Amino acid sequence: MSYAHGGGERKFLPVSIAILTVSDSRDEQSDKSGKLLIERLTGAGHRLAEKLIVPDDIYQIRAALSRWIADPEVNAVITTGGTGVTGRDGTPEAVRPLLDKVLDGFGEMFRSISFADIKTSTLQSRALGGVANATYVFCVPGSSGACATAWDELIAAQLDARTRPCNLVELMPRLREK
Repeated sequence: MSYAHGGGERKFLPVSIAILTVSDSRDEQSDKSGKLLIERLTGAGHRLAEKLIVPDDIYQIRAALSRWIADPEVNAVITTGGTGVTGRDGTPEAVRPLLDKVLDGFGEMFRSISFADIKTSTLQSRALGGVANATYVFCVPGSSGACATAWDELIAAQLDARTRPCNLVELMPRLREK
């Protein structure tokens, strides 16, 4: 990852990120994926806007996400869980209608990277990325390994204003104005 910019370096801009764990069985004690994402984002210098756990229910997912999308203080949301193909997995169905634009490359790249670790099982992942009201949304599987892959390999660089040739932070009007 290159940070140089015409003889100088770009300045790091902390992003305010909300974490939504989608699970019918996790609580604060057992939510390893949510904890991992919080450790990663705060370790990188970003701010935790809020963290919630909601059941795998389309309307509860949409309610939490809609509130954050409408909040000018939230720049990005990462959801973990509900992206599989079994049971009540409904995160993509809950999120997609709220998006102004889908970032197809996020899911494609996530599955491509995951293939190295889990081979063809990655085809069961319905990881999704997009933007709604200038808030970037990333939906990743519920395993801590998948969350680490998503953050370490994709999200961290795109939420870092120093990443070249481009990143999502430079497209966030709320951060550009500050």
